[in-house]
Amino acid sequence: MADSLNCDLKSLSPLQLFERVTEQGEKVRALKAGKAPKDEIDAAVRMLLSLKLSYKTTTGQDYQAGLPPKDLVLINNGTTKEEDEDLVDPWNVQTSNAKGVDYDKLIVRFGSSKIDTDLINRIERAIGQKPHHFLRRGIFFSHRDMDQILDAYENKKPFYLYTGRGPSSQAMHVGHLIPFLFTKWLQEVFDVPLVIQLTDDEKYLWKDMTVEKAYEYARENAKDIIACGFDINKTFIFSDLDYLGAGFYKNIVKVQKHVTFNQVKGIFGFTDSDCIGKISFPAIQAAPSFSSSFPQIFNGKENIQCLIPCAIDQDPYFRMTRDVAPRIGQPKPALLHSVFFPALQGAQTKMSASDPNSSIFLTDTPKQIKTKINKHAFSGGRDTIEEHRKYGGNCDVDVSFMYLTFFLEDDDRLEQLKQAYTSGELLTGELKKVLIETMQPLVAAHQERRKQVTDEIVKQFMTPRKLAFEF
Repeated sequence: MADSLNCDLKSLSPLQLFERVTEQGEKVRALKAGKAPKDEIDAAVRMLLSLKLSYKTTTGQDYQAGLPPKDLVLINNGTTKEEDEDLVDPWNVQTSNAKGVDYDKLIVRFGSSKIDTDLINRIERAIGQKPHHFLRRGIFFSHRDMDQILDAYENKKPFYLYTGRGPSSQAMHVGHLIPFLFTKWLQEVFDVPLVIQLTDDEKYLWKDMTVEKAYEYARENAKDIIACGFDINKTFIFSDLDYLGAGFYKNIVKVQKHVTFNQVKGIFGFTDSDCIGKISFPAIQAAPSFSSSFPQIFNGKENIQCLIPCAIDQDPYFRMTRDVAPRIGQPKPALLHSVFFPALQGAQTKMSASDPNSSIFLTDTPKQIKTKINKHAFSGGRDTIEEHRKYGGNCDVDVSFMYLTFFLEDDDRLEQLKQAYTSGELLTGELKKVLIETMQPLVAAHQERRKQVTDEIVKQFMTPRKLAFEF
């Protein structure tokens, strides 16, 4: 039996071993808390020690809770070297590949699960309708515990949605809409409460701006978020600078007590010269994962699981949260991860709000949209028309096609464009024209809806209150 276990453990990656140790540690704590028989606890402890030993043998590192192993690859002499890899963390996304980040590698490195056809089909059966094109096209590609959320939904148990925005500028760009458009769809098909965190405190800590400016950006960004069409009776938007109160702050300090400085250094790369606000901030982003942070919505209930749709660069925050949750008696949040929205200049980086030409902004005029796409959208076409007609274009690197996968809802039309561009029948300029004709009305419609969002409406969304649900 022991030999079989050892053989099984040898087949696991460092990240899979890390997850096994973490799960076994939680099991031991649960057995002790439940006053299980001594022999059962002893057996679980022996298993935990065996897993920790295997982890150390494989990685050369002692297991540290909440501190996953670095992505290491074994080489012939048994030593290790860090693999050439994309840089992905909550503040930076860099890749040298024109196709963008290698998301399959990222799933392995982060230890999440791929959203496969079986899961998409299960979502379709649960909601009784075709899944969102972000799911069908792999834009949301990875998850943690989405199966548990579906179990809850099918068994008529409550859950809620949580997503957020770091308000770094007054104007949002179209890439910022992706998590909100998807979250709105999730809220509609599952009919659940939604909380939206505006991390104005984070932007004050990381950026060169005043507290007042950060708060102003939060309220302006709230207007763009509301303009996506969220139901005011089912949605609570809050600014950290406003909302840090009783239940919310209790959860923050519980998380802070269970995460060491060594852990946040390992997870987020903080150094001794970073301000203490940065070091404590991950606990603030963790707190909305727990229903007790919103007593006015959930009537003080602490056991309601949360589903978080977000870009995968935010995952480190929630890996930490998922590690802490069982230790403070809270359910682990589930996650749905999206790919990054590419910059107009190519998928090597995600966009920057400080570079007006890196994306289409929600404040852009039809003329600005046309100029940006024609001038800056990276092309997968050939150098000459003759070569393009002969060899065809490359949809994998063409930014106009990438944008259409996000915003053109017609699957058949998208496939037609892909075939025509790949065959050389459709030229780059013609593909850009399709994108321009898709984006101009989309942005104009958003601008019209935003005009209807008054300061009073923002205040209503951001007032702590009971939503249209009974708990």
